[in-house]
Amino acid sequence: MEAQPALLSPSSSSSCSTNDNIMLPSFSPVWTESDKTEPLQAVNQEEASIPISDIGLLRFMDLTANGGMRWEDVEDRFDRLAITLEQTEPVIKWSDFGLCIGMKQSQEFANQLLRALRKSKDQNFGITKAELQSYWSRMTDPCFSSRMQIFFDMCDRNMEGRITEIDIKQTITLSATTNKLFLTPGEAEDYAALVMELFDTDKRGYIELPQFETLIKMNLSKASFSHNYLSIRHDPYHNFDHVQEPNSRINILFRTYWRRAWIVLLWLIICSALFTWKFLQYRHRAAFQVMGYCLSSAKGAAETLKFNMALIILPVCRNTITWLRRNRSINSIIPFNDTINFHKLIAGGVVVGVILHGGCHLACDLPRISDSNHVIFGQTIAARFGYHQPSYFEILSTKEVASGIGMVILMAIAFLLATRWPRRGSPSLPKSVRNVTGYNTFWYSHHLFIPVYALLIFHSIFLFLTNNATEKTTLIYIAIPVLLYTGERVFRAIRSGFYEVEMTKASIYPGKVLSLKLHKPKGFKYLSGMYIFIQCPQISPFEWHPFSLTSGPEDDYLSVHIRTAGDWSYQIYSLFQEATLSGLNSYPKVHIDGPYGAASQDHIKYDIIVLIGLGIGATPFIGILKDIVNSAQNSSHCDHHSGCRECSSRKSPLKAYLFWVTREQSSFEWFRDIMKELSNSKEKQSIVEMHSFLTSVYQEGDARSVLISAIQALHYAKNGIDFVSRTPVRTHFSRPNWSSIFSELACRHRGARIGVFYCGASTLAKELQGMCTKFSTKTSTRFVFHKENY
Repeated sequence: MEAQPALLSPSSSSSCSTNDNIMLPSFSPVWTESDKTEPLQAVNQEEASIPISDIGLLRFMDLTANGGMRWEDVEDRFDRLAITLEQTEPVIKWSDFGLCIGMKQSQEFANQLLRALRKSKDQNFGITKAELQSYWSRMTDPCFSSRMQIFFDMCDRNMEGRITEIDIKQTITLSATTNKLFLTPGEAEDYAALVMELFDTDKRGYIELPQFETLIKMNLSKASFSHNYLSIRHDPYHNFDHVQEPNSRINILFRTYWRRAWIVLLWLIICSALFTWKFLQYRHRAAFQVMGYCLSSAKGAAETLKFNMALIILPVCRNTITWLRRNRSINSIIPFNDTINFHKLIAGGVVVGVILHGGCHLACDLPRISDSNHVIFGQTIAARFGYHQPSYFEILSTKEVASGIGMVILMAIAFLLATRWPRRGSPSLPKSVRNVTGYNTFWYSHHLFIPVYALLIFHSIFLFLTNNATEKTTLIYIAIPVLLYTGERVFRAIRSGFYEVEMTKASIYPGKVLSLKLHKPKGFKYLSGMYIFIQCPQISPFEWHPFSLTSGPEDDYLSVHIRTAGDWSYQIYSLFQEATLSGLNSYPKVHIDGPYGAASQDHIKYDIIVLIGLGIGATPFIGILKDIVNSAQNSSHCDHHSGCRECSSRKSPLKAYLFWVTREQSSFEWFRDIMKELSNSKEKQSIVEMHSFLTSVYQEGDARSVLISAIQALHYAKNGIDFVSRTPVRTHFSRPNWSSIFSELACRHRGARIGVFYCGASTLAKELQGMCTKFSTKTSTRFVFHKENY
């Protein structure tokens, strides 16, 4: 993937003329009818105070672009690509120009750039190193006017010193293609006509360099159409003025992790206590004379295994956890958002216990029994073996050992198939392995726990060294958790059959995303941020998959968005696609189970929340935003003096920020209607602030996207709609600068406690969690991080 260029440093433009420091015009958010008659007046209503020299407004590349590319790197590429013809100096093909300067993924743009640099339509001849260095110097010239001239020449296809509407249309189409944006020829014509309407005031049919320069500089004033929004720019030199009285790092880490810490510490203490108790108990048994500390270690590990085999069930009792997390007192001390992580941690404890218990028995205890001194054997444990000293293989064939080995094999299968790579069918795995792994394999293999628990009970009944029923405590450990989990499964089966779900609408979106709109069952109540399980009997009567609800609690329907990412999701997408294309109103039947609590449900704990979603990861936050706006509308209609019970009992954030990051323009279609609905709400204006980021587009200021940025600003000024997303929500280009965003949030909400909720890849989760800790430490604002775990 081609690296995205960074900004020029403030000092890089110091050699520019004073003309480069002109003040930018800004414009009103939406043109009025009178503005359309005099479009230039609408643009020049007031003067912006941002000097061009302080911002990398137009750049082809610089010292930090393309992974730190410098002239030395360009020269090295030239040397590797150069060919030497007879009696001439080395040259590279004109078609290699883009590869040489780091525009491999923008070949057509590089070709047009070369044409502008050569000021010649005929460019089909080689480039010498001296010529390439000259071009590189011009492209990296710190003077804005010099770079502006190059870009103007790119747009001036006829080399006449003027740009026509056709030239602008062609450049818009080129920029859109380079940035993987979809534009129809008609749209490109409309945007070109918009530019001419605004800048060709004399109706000459063309614009010249001064007008074109104003157009390019205009993208700086895009902030004017969202003047109440955060100032989000890709500025690596952003320097946040830290507030006084920052929190100490130790304090922040303690407040972030104390709930997890005390749970894990308690678990470790209980495991250690059980191990020590059993270890010392068997230290004083007669069998110790035969097997020694191997016996004590095995029995200590067995006791922790019984405890962990009981405990591991509790984190997946979803109904119980959803019910418990509604209690604020319990929710304040138990980290319910980490139940899956705790489940994995206990699984790790089970693995350690199995290795220690089974290893001590198989490698130490059993050989010592078969090889021990006959006299000592007869005086100690002979009665337990019918006064017959068995061989090693005779012991292996006993009920106790055989059942234990069977348990270990089944647990090993379930554990290995539940690890990250097999569960997600990682491409790094051999194809033969991928064919037998994946989510379905993980789901079915996890049900091996049924025979595992049966074998565990069987194993505990037949013990070599005791007939004392009070020491056979396995059933006591696991009885309540197993009954609780069994009851939950029965309850889920009954409830899913009780909820008769009627499909009202199914929509197919780009990126193989399926949107389902279901009739809300009577009595179905949930909170925003929750999720449900969906089953499609036509695919499998056993598979249930979790999906966040994108509808609000007050909506009279339930909605989910499903992106194809595995066998089941591909199948349900295909079924509904076929039903939709056929034009029939008959959809495949689905069952639902839920609702269940999730991390996003905790948004009600905060007055200010930040919602960050990657791609389809925005789904849990759509319902939250709808709920917040609906709550604000209800509050505005309430007579607070009358003490409305519903309004007083429901707490809702006072400010919500949504940051949605996606790599494809077509992804905006998933939530376009919802985004428009939220944007048109009056309550949204002061409560909800939404930002979309499209990573396929180069950073603002890059020559490959600078015209797109200017068109975006003009189109929004006239129509109030972002032409990239086709919604009132502004689209930012390239990846977010999280450091700048968190700085702005900390500056705007000094001393506040902000909940940061994230749904997406775990790689960014670590970065965001680090940002929360960093800015909580260096500022008086505290950021509390939450991540969705399914």
